[in-house]
Amino acid sequence: MKNYELLEEKRLPEIDSEACVYRHKRSGAQVFTMKNADENRVFSIAFRTPAEDSTGVAHIMEHSVLCGSERFPLKDPFVELAKGSLNTFLNAMTYPDKTVYPVASTNEKDFENLMNVYMDAVLHPNCLRDERIFRQEGWHYELENAASELRINGVVYNEMKGAFSSPESVLERYILHSLFPDTSYGNESGGDPEMIPELSYAQFCAFHARYYHPSNSYIVLYGDLDMEERLEWLDREYLSQYAAIAPASELRRQTAFSKPIREEIRYSVGEKEPVRKSTYLSYNIVIGDNLDAKRNMAFSVLDYALLSAPGAPLKQALLEAGIGEDIFGGFEDGILQPYFSITAKNAAKKDEKRFVQLITEKLRALSEQGLDRKTLLAAINHDEFRCREADYGRTPKGLIYGLTALDSWIYGEKPWLHIETEQFYAVLREAAEQGYFEALIREYLLRNPHSSLVVVSPERGLHEKREQALREQLAERKAALSEQALRQLIDDTGALRRYQEEGNSEAALRTLPILSREDIDPKAAEYRYTVSRASGIPLLSSELPSRGILYLRLNFNTAALTEEELPYAALLKTVLGYMDTGKHSLQALSSEILLHTGGISFDMTAYPDLRSYEHYTGVFSVDLKLLREEIGTGLSLAQEILHQTRYASEKRMMEILNESRSRERMRAQESSHTYAVNRATSGFSGTARYQELCGGIAYLWFVEEIAASYRRAPEKLTAKLREVSAKLFRMENLFLSAGGEKSCHMRLDTLLPEWKRAFEESYDSMVSGMGWRRETAPAGAQLLLSGSRREGFGMSSQVNYVAQTGRFDTEKLPYTGALRALKGILNYEYLWKNLREKGGAYGCMSGFGRSGEGYLVSYRDPKLRETLEVYERLPDYIRSFTATDRTMMKYIIGAISELDTPRTNHAKSLLNLSAYLSGVTEELLQREREELLHCTAADIRALVPYVEAILADGASCTIGGSAAVRDAGSAFDSVEALFS
Repeated sequence: MKNYELLEEKRLPEIDSEACVYRHKRSGAQVFTMKNADENRVFSIAFRTPAEDSTGVAHIMEHSVLCGSERFPLKDPFVELAKGSLNTFLNAMTYPDKTVYPVASTNEKDFENLMNVYMDAVLHPNCLRDERIFRQEGWHYELENAASELRINGVVYNEMKGAFSSPESVLERYILHSLFPDTSYGNESGGDPEMIPELSYAQFCAFHARYYHPSNSYIVLYGDLDMEERLEWLDREYLSQYAAIAPASELRRQTAFSKPIREEIRYSVGEKEPVRKSTYLSYNIVIGDNLDAKRNMAFSVLDYALLSAPGAPLKQALLEAGIGEDIFGGFEDGILQPYFSITAKNAAKKDEKRFVQLITEKLRALSEQGLDRKTLLAAINHDEFRCREADYGRTPKGLIYGLTALDSWIYGEKPWLHIETEQFYAVLREAAEQGYFEALIREYLLRNPHSSLVVVSPERGLHEKREQALREQLAERKAALSEQALRQLIDDTGALRRYQEEGNSEAALRTLPILSREDIDPKAAEYRYTVSRASGIPLLSSELPSRGILYLRLNFNTAALTEEELPYAALLKTVLGYMDTGKHSLQALSSEILLHTGGISFDMTAYPDLRSYEHYTGVFSVDLKLLREEIGTGLSLAQEILHQTRYASEKRMMEILNESRSRERMRAQESSHTYAVNRATSGFSGTARYQELCGGIAYLWFVEEIAASYRRAPEKLTAKLREVSAKLFRMENLFLSAGGEKSCHMRLDTLLPEWKRAFEESYDSMVSGMGWRRETAPAGAQLLLSGSRREGFGMSSQVNYVAQTGRFDTEKLPYTGALRALKGILNYEYLWKNLREKGGAYGCMSGFGRSGEGYLVSYRDPKLRETLEVYERLPDYIRSFTATDRTMMKYIIGAISELDTPRTNHAKSLLNLSAYLSGVTEELLQREREELLHCTAADIRALVPYVEAILADGASCTIGGSAAVRDAGSAFDSVEALFS
């Protein structure tokens, strides 16, 4: 390849790849290839984009370049790709120092199409020629008429208002600002909502000219690819058009501080939320740079040993001193100068000096007395297990490796610096015996003045005050406008609205290549499992090429529990594995788990029965990842945790409850759309009601109530947890599911008889101390459904999450694969145009389940009533829906892509379990696929009764800003505060 210079090549056994680093001679582009047998191919192009201010220009650019380009002059090729590509990943991400555009696909033709669209998008975007794109995606003034209020709107503007509604997000931003005040890391790359309106279109275009050039690019190709062909294509189609430049994008290091610094900021809390002991105290220390791979791995181990492990000494020291109810943080890398962070949530501001003093004292004691060797070895073992397993869920492995490469590559080091991990595990195990980790504490955490204390204090109604100040500021601005300027603003608002309502021309749509029906496998996925009894225990087995790992799940049917008991069972998810047992202390148990397993986790799930809507199977699950030789040890540890956990430790239980309350609040804020959908559905769905009691708003309130009352009567909770454990963790309720190689299954079969005997003896020992007999466990009760309601929940937020849900009767309206195509039509056409483009919401989603349940929901939405009105108009849209065969093919391909997403061995094992419990058959899947493959516009119009039935239920839930929810009170049957 005469147009490239091969800089280095290397075999990377950790990821079974042949790696090469190239420089494109003419343009200066850098390319990293990882060739292997993985059919889930990945391409990404990244640019170094240091933030020079907090206007969010890098973030707005990331959104805008995907809104059309020279070769693909559509308004939204990203959306068109999402509609009609077999992609396994399609997105873009803005980081503090880089912007990354990755795609992935298992279909080679589709992969080439995705590469072409993304390369043209980043290098030749329409947003440089059409300011309306910048205004839509970034920010714009909105004025409907002379009498209306002047407002600011924009997708990124509203996204960041949502992000800045979370105190944890605000804290994260200011940690970087405190540690790196003189570099780009001190600015907010995503955009501060107060600063975003300062960005001009001219500055936006200049940013692209400076940074979006091949000389500033880092290109990754991964998978089963003809690398030479792909590189020649990149040269011919794009890179050869550019001459190398000096982009001046180098990332500057922050000069080390001579002494620690302090910053204080505020965050908003609602009217009914407490302000006493609601401060965040965060101590942060810079740890060299990101180019020492061994040190980085060592600090991830220290993260666990000091802070993240159950009973970790630094965390325990702060909790026992009464500083904060939740301690979190750890080692944060992925930037040029990583840092270690320790945060106390719900602390008293007056304790800030004692907070830092206690951290220093505890670190000094640990460095002198030594860290627990078993804890260090457990953390190293766990990291090694995860690396070898390479299970990243639905995210392609190649994407993770590409992002990992950027963690060194953009700073001038080899792209495989943090990929080559195998060499360090033995080194770190040996170093643990030689005081290496204690030396790191002394050098970087004790003798290092480059640190900061960030104090985030609560202020009641701060968001409302800022919103009012903004309204007044905009009112003053409007009043100062001349009549001509006022008219121009109204005209601009109308012009943008007309642009948003325009569709793509057929000619523009045809520039985007799509696959054909022939490119799609007509056969549905097969669920391969067997159901048997092993030692009398029901067992669902999935044979998978798992490289010696067994994915074992202990499933306990929760039918024996009453509705009142389900939240207590959900609390056990948090308690189990985080308290002493009859055999091990908390710290020793945690180490044993990570030394002998890939992790033990607990969950609760309700599986709908597709044969009978009123029925479902509720399961409390114990998930274990085990190497073949450790299956016996893993089973013994699970039994010990289930039957011998000591619930009576009041001090430890209070710590767990406080942390659980904190984490549930965080989850409710971060995933408000999910909470809203589940809450709305729980009025008419048993499975949703189950999830609501075990992980929704009802469970959030349950945890808050238990945490508040525990000190007054700790024995009540102890007794209840024992009772629920006795009713639940018994052999009569157990069925197993296992996924892995045949040898793993054989090993499990060998061990089960003895384990079953030990399990039953252990259970009898547990209940005998309670005065129970095996026969005395009573049956549970059916869940009570409240019926469909319209509920509003207020919190301190600048945006809303608006959900409407319902159900169609599958007896009268049978589930059809056409509903999968409808989901794509709504997500990327109707809802996208009305909620995102016009409304400014960051996200919009819909879904239709095989059980007949459906939902519509918005994410980080500045509107509320208007969104509900968009939902109401949906039947009219579907009734008049038209589409060409080519357009329908896009929606079909997009839906097939979701169905055919590659799954890890663990995911396959869980999917088989779900199919078995829910009654999903291969015949059902094949029928659904054929209905989807042959779906027409007429089939979509025929779905009007389905949508009308969903909307007729009248079930809705909005979680949003307190004022917005209160002002829309007539839209709800009830309005409550989410947090009290």
